[in-house]
Amino acid sequence: MTQAATILGCEGLSLSPDEKRFFAEAQPWGFILFARNVNDPAQVAALTAELRDAVGWEAPVLIDQEGGRVQRLRAPHWREWHPPLDMVARASDPARALYLRYRLIAEELRAVGIDVHCGPTADVARSETHPFLQNRLYGTDPDTVIDLCNAVAEGLTDGGIHPVVKHIPGHGAATVDSHHDLPRVSLDRETLDVTDFAVFAEMDHIMMGMTAHVVFEAIDPDRPATLSPDVMKVIREDIDFDGLLMTDDLSMNALPGTIAERAAAARKAGCDMILHCNGDRAEMEQVLANCGQLSGAAQARADTVIARRPEPQPLDIQAAERDLSALLGGEVYV
Repeated sequence: MTQAATILGCEGLSLSPDEKRFFAEAQPWGFILFARNVNDPAQVAALTAELRDAVGWEAPVLIDQEGGRVQRLRAPHWREWHPPLDMVARASDPARALYLRYRLIAEELRAVGIDVHCGPTADVARSETHPFLQNRLYGTDPDTVIDLCNAVAEGLTDGGIHPVVKHIPGHGAATVDSHHDLPRVSLDRETLDVTDFAVFAEMDHIMMGMTAHVVFEAIDPDRPATLSPDVMKVIREDIDFDGLLMTDDLSMNALPGTIAERAAAARKAGCDMILHCNGDRAEMEQVLANCGQLSGAAQARADTVIARRPEPQPLDIQAAERDLSALLGGEVYV
């Protein structure tokens, strides 16, 4: 089966007959859910089944379930989490606490048919990191971030969920919100190599990654990483990330040009997969006209992701919650 090199969103809580026909013809490789697609567990499980039925195979279904502001499944049906950096600050053993947190999140995701989580968030936090990102991170030095990213990835994988490491090659030095503006990072290459890039160099065991909509002036002063062949070369050759590389959301305002131009430029730069999240039909049609079909190395990476879907390990949920409570001094959830 030939698939388009894209992951798409859908409009609402269920698929209309027209959406089913659209996805059946488009054949995106995967789907991503947002708050507009979520009501209760039965509804989400039905929607993930509908999406897969539309394309005729067990396509990946992604979600952001970091905790704090970036959490699509929320109370009262799901656990409500504090921002990751806040939990790290409170935990007596941050690595164990994050492992348990994301192991519990993995249980909730699998129960409703979601099998890919957009995290760990491997950016290095700084005092100047924009507030949209800062408390979503895990630490301020590379070694800490590496350890905690590995704990998050292990918790997800042990729960049968593929992690997606983000935002390659690093978003922590950005001082503006890429949802609205294009961040520019002026750090020299030597500094980047031992901070932001050093973390992602240790994430090569994770099979999927997501790009940063950030200009790295020391590498390519004209184009954000998502659209830059020069930055893609750094990601593939210097950082040595060989996993399936998807863009961050193509509809974010950081990127220049039309949706069609962005999709074509990202694929030309070297992204394997175009991520488009807002469910807008006209925009999705532009993505599909310009993203191309999976083939070559991108197809091989996508096939590897499917072939190596992690098997969930047994979990005593009550014991995990007790252990997490002890690590946090009592309070676990918002």
